[in-house]
Amino acid sequence: MAKSPTKKTLVHEVLERSVDKIYPSKQSLEEALLSGRKLKIYLGVDPTGPHLHLGHVTNLLVLKKFQSLGHQIIFLIGDFTGRIGDPSDRLAARKPLTEKEVRENLKTFKRQASKILRFTGPNKALVKFNSSWHSKMKFEDVLRLAQNLTVQQLIKRAMFQKKLKEGKLIGLHEFLYPLMQGYDSVAMNVDMEIGGTDQTFNMLVGRDLMKILKRKEKFVLTTKLLINPETGSKLMNKSEGGLINLDDNPNDMFGKVMAINDKAIFTLAEFSTEMPINRISHLKKGVAERKINPRDAKLEIAFYVVKLCCDEKTAERSKREFIHVFSKKELPKKIPSLKIKKKKNNIVDLIAKAQSTSKSEARRLIEQGAVKINSETKKNSREILTLQGGEILKLGKRHFFKIVLH
Repeated sequence: MAKSPTKKTLVHEVLERSVDKIYPSKQSLEEALLSGRKLKIYLGVDPTGPHLHLGHVTNLLVLKKFQSLGHQIIFLIGDFTGRIGDPSDRLAARKPLTEKEVRENLKTFKRQASKILRFTGPNKALVKFNSSWHSKMKFEDVLRLAQNLTVQQLIKRAMFQKKLKEGKLIGLHEFLYPLMQGYDSVAMNVDMEIGGTDQTFNMLVGRDLMKILKRKEKFVLTTKLLINPETGSKLMNKSEGGLINLDDNPNDMFGKVMAINDKAIFTLAEFSTEMPINRISHLKKGVAERKINPRDAKLEIAFYVVKLCCDEKTAERSKREFIHVFSKKELPKKIPSLKIKKKKNNIVDLIAKAQSTSKSEARRLIEQGAVKINSETKKNSREILTLQGGEILKLGKRHFFKIVLH
């Protein structure tokens, strides 16, 4: 019978996997964790969109490990700071969101995060909103808070330096954002914050404010970002071939993982799954030595992704479906119906209806050769189709629809 891992082993793992840096030091945090002290740890996420994705999973998995060690976890939704716009890692200012847009985006955040964290039962994770304190602050409060930072401190930020060098404007609100995010730590009186390396500056501002206003040390743990090693850009964005959201259909999620770059797939496995590290190393080495087919490694990693976000049975079904459709070149076992009222239809309108997307996106799919009807590739965005019903519309590699006249 295998022995359960010791607390020291668990602490070592949580401070290693996907971790970039720890402030003030890894040693000091390790000592605090082994002392039996219960820490209050938080992750902040701004609702700039309606979905959490596999990039967020890196931090959620670290939080999950701390939760399993008995520490208090806070999932903070930046419903106030999200309306300002985080300038981190962006040369163009982020467009501020309206209160209505923020409300719409955060509706499903807790449900998505609950795929990783526990929000019920003993030691449940808490959900907080930073509007709870920011919306109550008076202008005088903001001015007093701002007295704790200098322009020299803020202007040192690498992203601001790059903007200045390129002659780009820096909005005053972009200076205020780190201050407001940093105050979140003070308002919750936390012991630790977790975030990606792109959030290091903001989190360290919070660390400074904790020292000044609370006379308290705050640990900061930064995690590595999901980066495509070939392009150097973030893996979880549309331009890299597909954003994989936590609430995606399991079959779509599986297919999107299979489409990821061969070299990037192992980074995804390490940062955004619970696949054992030794197994990832084995697959990576096997692929490099051409002893393991990259496709087989991806099948296993995609299985772990869907298992994490859904469950093992769903992951197995998605794997079988992928092999059925893509390896054997057969149609999916279940194809959704696309109901239309008339036989003659403009192809762009048909695609837009099927995908609930814009006409410009529909035209883009046609231009890319990603539209087929009964295996025939459609290349003319002006084509008027005469449909009889029963045709199979295929969009991209994964989406099928059976046309039904009614």
